[in-house]
Amino acid sequence: MLMPALNRPPFHALKHNWPLYACEATELAIFMLSACAFTIFLFDRSWPGPQQIPSMIIRRVLMGIAMGITAVLIIQSPLGKRSGAHFNPAITLTYFRLGKITLWDAAFYVFFQFIGGVLGVAVAAIIFRSSLSKPAVNYLVTVPGRYGTAAAFFAELFMAASLMGVVLVLSNRAYLASYVSYFVGVLIALYAFFFAPVSGFSINPARTAGSAFFAGVWTAGWLYFVAPLLGMLTAAEIYLRIAGDDHVLCAKLHPNSAFACPFLCHFPGHRHKHHPHEDDNGPLAHGTNTQ
Repeated sequence: MLMPALNRPPFHALKHNWPLYACEATELAIFMLSACAFTIFLFDRSWPGPQQIPSMIIRRVLMGIAMGITAVLIIQSPLGKRSGAHFNPAITLTYFRLGKITLWDAAFYVFFQFIGGVLGVAVAAIIFRSSLSKPAVNYLVTVPGRYGTAAAFFAELFMAASLMGVVLVLSNRAYLASYVSYFVGVLIALYAFFFAPVSGFSINPARTAGSAFFAGVWTAGWLYFVAPLLGMLTAAEIYLRIAGDDHVLCAKLHPNSAFACPFLCHFPGHRHKHHPHEDDNGPLAHGTNTQ
């Protein structure tokens, strides 16, 4: 009875694609560790940053730049090139909606992304100890700022929709796809500067969960799950209606072909783990003919 059960789709996906899932967990763990480290250095007054850089504006600029560079390096890393560098459940679920990733791959991507969020903060807690729990850092918990919950919701919605829109426009054009990581990095830097005081800057449910798990703070936590996914799905629907189904080529954020593409992919030059026309367990893209 055990072997037939293990041959069912979820176990088959886990057996063959667990390295991809581990990549996703590691990518978000690295992002969270970097965010914790730079936040402590720049905002914890027991560290050199606040003394050497007294201007809060300049420190926020530097924080944005640091996180933007971190995102670029992760997307361009061997880990990111292999798994697609989502490290965000909202991105993965949007590509599931677009029919680019199978059901069980999407489920395991999301599961391991949440593991990565917790793991990254856990490693930071081991390294930085009490510094991570100080009020100026507080495990990087995301909570609405002084403008309230509604402002935080629309900030997260806007960031998610604009990020996904840029990714879809660039990544689905072969001559622009190699620039996706840089545009994502610039957007992350801008978001971190302008919207951190409004929402805490998440656009990633797994990133929020990783911080909240340790801080024990889930204030308005629902919005950090709903707004990023709603924003990215909205951007995807708009893109589909403007560009059409045929212009959704792949779910990778970097077009590198050194690693076999794990997605239901039509990107020129990609080697495929799945045949490009393989039947998918995911939902059909808008307007796809089922006959």
